[in-house]
Amino acid sequence: MKLMRIGEAGHEVPCMEGPDGQARSIASLVDDIGPETLSGLRATLEGVDMDALPVVPTDNVRIGAPMAQPRNIYCIGLNYSDHAAEAGQPVPEQPILFNKSSGAYCGPNDGIPHADHMTKLDWEVELGVVIGKTALGVSEADALDHVWGYVTVNDVSERSWQIERGGQWTKGKSYPNFCPTGPWLVSADAVGDVQALDLRLEVNGERMQTGTTAKMVFGVAEIVSHLSQFLRLEPGDLICTGTPPGVGMGMSPQKWLVPGDEVELEVAGLGVQRQRVVAA
Repeated sequence: MKLMRIGEAGHEVPCMEGPDGQARSIASLVDDIGPETLSGLRATLEGVDMDALPVVPTDNVRIGAPMAQPRNIYCIGLNYSDHAAEAGQPVPEQPILFNKSSGAYCGPNDGIPHADHMTKLDWEVELGVVIGKTALGVSEADALDHVWGYVTVNDVSERSWQIERGGQWTKGKSYPNFCPTGPWLVSADAVGDVQALDLRLEVNGERMQTGTTAKMVFGVAEIVSHLSQFLRLEPGDLICTGTPPGVGMGMSPQKWLVPGDEVELEVAGLGVQRQRVVAA
């Protein structure tokens, strides 16, 4: 099952991909795709006659985030061994947890803002995990039962705020449009082995990141179980699981995004994002 939302911000039409590959409106079946509807959404959509649902064109229209704004966005830092190496950091013994503001959440192709007080704007292609069922104190063996599906995420980061301004990483991760998500929300059963997905990111057509979720230090099941020991994961919560090597901060010399740059990224099977960096 692949879900998408199409339209201008605040007016997105919830859609599901039909057997013909076209997006079909499910607005007659559900008000929206989001925290309030995810837990029962699979039962609502299974067995639906897709041919009876109207086609929603995807050309020359805005693709929204595939679900409404989550209440919580959790992130795991230094979760690829090769990324930890390029950052000059030891491989973590336990998952490093930080947050992105839910206000950073946006569509997969929305512009990345570059404000005057930004000096080290960076990119991070990541696998995003969307929770479908409340999880509190769940075992690693049961953790994936609480996952609805997966998305592509760009964990946009302003490194000068993250590294040089003290405190938590959250301040470098939470500016508006710092969490492009989608285009598709793909159900877990349609993804297959989540620990065998390729990731890539390009800036202005030049490959920067190439990775695989096989190199995650902590896999999805371990992350979900671990977080659930300390907090209650709820339907619609988004977990960004870390990035492979190739970020601008890890280059020599370091490379940063500037207005006019174009970023393209993908997690295999979850769809492609394309963003332009724009002056805020």
